[in-house]
Amino acid sequence: MADSSDKREGRQSKRRNRSRRHNPDGTMTLIEHIYEFRRRLGYALLALVAGGILGFLWFGNRIGPIPSLGDIVTGPYCAIPAEQRYPRGGECQLLQTVPFEAFMIQLRVGLTAGAVLFAPVWLYQLWAFIAPGLYSKERKYALTFVGFASVLFAGGAVLAYLMVPHALELLTNFGGGEFATWFTGDRYISFVLSLLLIFGVSFELPLLIVMLNRVGIARYELLKKWRRGIIFLLFVFAAFVTPADPFSMIALAGALTLLFEFALQLTRLHDRKLERQRGEEGWDKLADDEAAPFDYTPSTIDDEPAKPTKAASTDDVT
Repeated sequence: MADSSDKREGRQSKRRNRSRRHNPDGTMTLIEHIYEFRRRLGYALLALVAGGILGFLWFGNRIGPIPSLGDIVTGPYCAIPAEQRYPRGGECQLLQTVPFEAFMIQLRVGLTAGAVLFAPVWLYQLWAFIAPGLYSKERKYALTFVGFASVLFAGGAVLAYLMVPHALELLTNFGGGEFATWFTGDRYISFVLSLLLIFGVSFELPLLIVMLNRVGIARYELLKKWRRGIIFLLFVFAAFVTPADPFSMIALAGALTLLFEFALQLTRLHDRKLERQRGEEGWDKLADDEAAPFDYTPSTIDDEPAKPTKAASTDDVT
């Protein structure tokens, strides 16, 4: 009985240490940090495993009106005209060249889809581990960054999926009708997933520009001066990372250019706001050897001071 009560008290003490109300500054020992990391990592891996199982089952089964994951992935390939596929005019199928290739493809696609579907769960575990060490303002910026990064990545992946059929149709037209297209499952899935990843990561460009501007590295005047060169580099980048077809390259380069222009306008608004604040506070009138009127008072962990506990108030009274 004593051992069970000690274990229960130990678990309650660990929960209190993780609680923001009992531990407002988020302080933990090194061992407690390791235990917390292990716990969060375990929950994140469980979410990934659950998502992988769901994606594996979804690969060959429809979920109500939602088509199966296999139909979604092979959709761009099946959009190629039937006379250009092998066997000509036959059923749309990928080619399996080694044993268990279909199983490994289903497993890989299922894990990828599960990681995307269960992203809020494992991202929350990552956030819950990092958040206690951040100030309230930093937590707000981090949440905004994660939210916009997720939306931009999803937008890039959707655009890539829409471009894949056009790219495949153009690439399979070469040869003057002397060739029939029959992709192996591994090569085709790798091609589609890599294209989705390239487009998704590339769409994080405006977020990176805004972050660099916030910390004072990329100012609007500098970006405006380099605008033509940056747009040229975006087209070069799109030509290297996309297949040898104009549709994917123009789609990626055009989207990145629009996102860059949008981020450029955000940096312009931010820099104007900073200049207006500097003018109102009189920083522009300071001499080079004059100290700026900063508030050097150390900041607290949270905006609101921690409320004193009953024990603390009793000690004050006594």
